[in-house]
Amino acid sequence: MKQEDIVKMFDSIAPSYDLVNRVLTFGIDKKWREKAVKKSLEYVRGDKVHLLDVACGSGDMIEAFLKEKADIEVCGLDASAKMLEIAKKRFQNATFYESYATEIPCESENFDILSISFGLRNILEIDKALEEFYRVLKKEGIFVILEFTKPEKKSIFREIVDIYSDKILPKIGGAISKNEEAYRYLPESINRFLTQKELIKKVEEKKFKLLYKEAFNFSQVSLLIFKKLS
Repeated sequence: MKQEDIVKMFDSIAPSYDLVNRVLTFGIDKKWREKAVKKSLEYVRGDKVHLLDVACGSGDMIEAFLKEKADIEVCGLDASAKMLEIAKKRFQNATFYESYATEIPCESENFDILSISFGLRNILEIDKALEEFYRVLKKEGIFVILEFTKPEKKSIFREIVDIYSDKILPKIGGAISKNEEAYRYLPESINRFLTQKELIKKVEEKKFKLLYKEAFNFSQVSLLIFKKLS
């Protein structure tokens, strides 16, 4: 699948995207974002915080940041115009960019925090995107990843989670969104992606230092927080 095709897929499911997420995760995805936001803000120096949320979609991560810190300066970036339409209505004081993560239209060393939640595995040129993330972050800026990852080794509980993702999730997501193919892409993209250990290694190779890691949902979801090295 080409990058343009992935963007078109997200355009097609934008109207029902938030509802499907709440149903498929039983609302737990909000708790994961809240944890990511609270933990990442612990590492930020100073009162003023300039955030870039990459692959922001309809703005769930932005909402989590604003609930935790109301005076944060927010920017969101996504290649899906339909997703951004929803985000712009929700957060009228935020700045949004319709762009790929590999071509961020912002000055270098501009942000205190860069976050990406459940979007990194949808970027085909991850190395190029990580270089852009490094470029736009300030010195010692914080990089937050919340993402589905493959297991290092499977447990019986992870097997159950994967059966749900592979077999049941596409049916439910397809019934609500009327696009089952899009929700078949989800488990396929997880299976093609990295383990937590592999993802940490890849990010650290781009001059980031790991500060914090945690796994949720029997290691299906990873929270990783890095600091930009000078």
